[in-house]
Amino acid sequence: MRFIEDFIKVKNEAVLIQIESIVKKAANRQDAGRPSAHDFIGLWSKEDAQAIEKAFEEGCELIHPYS
Repeated sequence: MRFIEDFIKVKNEAVLIQIESIVKKAANRQDAGRPSAHDFIGLWSKEDAQAIEKAFEEGCELIHPYS
């Protein structure tokens, strides 16, 4: 319900188009069954992708000698 309230307030046409695209992809994904990584293509901004990549580099490839 909150999403709908927030959606109604959006005035930027480009943002509305993106939201519509995401909702359509989600509906198609539910119909298709199991989600795919391809379903998420284009959902992250370049900045988001860089932040996620940095987090992986800093935290996921560490060796913990006491584990």
